[in-house]
Amino acid sequence: MGRISADAGGNGGERGATAGRGREETKEERADRQWTDLLQELRVAQTGVQILFGFLLAVVFQPRFADLSTADRNIYVVTVMLGSATAAALIGPVSYHRLLTGRRMKPQTVTWASRLTKLGLGLLFCTMCSTLLLILRVALHNVLALWLVGAMALWFLACWFVFPLWAIARGPRSGGGRRGDGDSGSAG
Repeated sequence: MGRISADAGGNGGERGATAGRGREETKEERADRQWTDLLQELRVAQTGVQILFGFLLAVVFQPRFADLSTADRNIYVVTVMLGSATAAALIGPVSYHRLLTGRRMKPQTVTWASRLTKLGLGLLFCTMCSTLLLILRVALHNVLALWLVGAMALWFLACWFVFPLWAIARGPRSGGGRRGDGDSGSAG
């Protein structure tokens, strides 16, 4: 419809805007695809955050909560606040999209939603580490808890950030300063 194939004649239309990206799509089609991809990613992250946050909210009502040290209670409060911030950042793209729907701002919506998602993943990293610290301090009562949390923090960083960045660095370069096929991760 608004696409021009790679073997189509002429130099007009949107060919220059899509050539070399690996897909022939208009700006709007690209934004629609990126939004769909981002929604799938958010579904995975949001489910995990909701389960973790539900667990955190229930902890305070457990009889053993009263036995926690001041340090452990402080870790708990920080963890709940991080969990709240994580939920806000990962649910934010839905609100952003809903408020901007129909305003012909899909590409901008994708960019900002992608940024919020990246922020949410960073907050989720902090929430997971804080949750592990609380649980392992209660379970182990020693410095081993810190070492285990540190090891898991490195693993989270590797899985969530280092491996993808490594793939980008080793991946094929495309023209125009763009990376790959322009997935939602490159928007923002």
